[in-house]
Amino acid sequence: MRVHVDMTLCQTHAQCVFAAPEVFAIGDDEELVYDAAPGDASWPAVEEAARACPVQAIFLDED
Repeated sequence: MRVHVDMTLCQTHAQCVFAAPEVFAIGDDEELVYDAAPGDASWPAVEEAARACPVQAIFLDED
């Protein structure tokens, strides 16, 4: 599974951080950081994070 966040769309609402804190976080510079290749166990939370994003900036590839 691969995760991509379009940082030009992301407005750092942090809904993804609440949904999948093991994959998404707010960095020291107050910008979103994320694991682009999280483990399979994280997939349900990542899908929830993508649905929760108010600007739909999270894209998933299920390789």
